[in-house]
Amino acid sequence: MSRKKLSRFEHNRVSENVLEPGKELFDTIKGHWRERYFRNANPIVIEIGCGRGEYTIGLARHYPHLNFIGIDRKGDRIAQGSLVALETGLTNVAFLRTDIYRIQDFFGKDEVNEIWITFPDPQPRVSQLKNRSTDARFLKLYREILIDGGLLHLKTDHDDFFDFSIDSLSQNGFDDLVSTRDLYASEMNNLHLGIKTKYEEIFTRKGFSIKYLKCKKAGY
Repeated sequence: MSRKKLSRFEHNRVSENVLEPGKELFDTIKGHWRERYFRNANPIVIEIGCGRGEYTIGLARHYPHLNFIGIDRKGDRIAQGSLVALETGLTNVAFLRTDIYRIQDFFGKDEVNEIWITFPDPQPRVSQLKNRSTDARFLKLYREILIDGGLLHLKTDHDDFFDFSIDSLSQNGFDDLVSTRDLYASEMNNLHLGIKTKYEEIFTRKGFSIKYLKCKKAGY
């Protein structure tokens, strides 16, 4: 393991804005993010597969009245976002190191107001479809933690994944879906505040159009 990775893992171990195995809050935070971590009653927004946290950090800067949590299983990635948040004094940001399928272990029912999924692995092979972050089994988990009417956003460059997601969301408890296949040429572009992830920068430079959708958890 490289020294850089070791340094990042050590950063996570001692940083209060990173929740990972071995820390007390990691096992007890479910249902208590507002009072035990953020110490306010503000809405909670999570980013699934946050990587280096560019989107989590960017949104937190624009919306200081909201609480943001970036989620990823890669500790070396999370460390980079954590460091930026600390260096810039962002107190409305946390990072959680875990897998998507464990998300109900960390959030209570109706605890989350909004979800972002930014450039997830498209899992292109047929045998991988069940692992897509918008597969029905994951959407069931998201619905459990989202408030009724809570928003879900998706950004991707991958056409097949985008089509799959539209169908899956429509069939699994999400409605009021709006979408565009070319975000930066659409009227919805102004909603994104110029925030781009590392992969988004790469894809746009290569000429790929960015697909975007948002929808709401249907009320029951």
